[in-house]
Amino acid sequence: MFKVITATLLFQLTITSTVFSTTQIKNQQQINKLEDFDPRYVHTVYFWFKNPQSKADKQKFEASLKKFLAASKYAKTKFIGYPPKAIREVVDDSFTYSLVLTFSSSQEQAKYQKEPAHDVFVNECKDLWSKVIVYDSISID
Repeated sequence: MFKVITATLLFQLTITSTVFSTTQIKNQQQINKLEDFDPRYVHTVYFWFKNPQSKADKQKFEASLKKFLAASKYAKTKFIGYPPKAIREVVDDSFTYSLVLTFSSSQEQAKYQKEPAHDVFVNECKDLWSKVIVYDSISID
């Protein structure tokens, strides 16, 4: 009986340790991504879908966007997100997806706009959205 309890406890400790280590690795990867954030030129895009509840539309959009970003030679930070439920009146949660990209310069961002993969993404997905708003910013430092 003691062997069974000991073995069970060791198994649980191993599982807990593995989960903790995996969580630490994922957290470190997120920190590394944040450290790679380049504030010199930030390109933020908000997409409002025609059918924001459509799982098929979301899958198509995500697959196309990920394919495009993987092929981009110029985008540095690559963040795709969706809005959490707003709990404050000043927070706009009406969009379907957001995209935050960083570039080392406005020239690099201009090259990104002309990448063939960018055109493919737009052509594959333009029928999904009813509105797109872009905010570009450069660092004050």
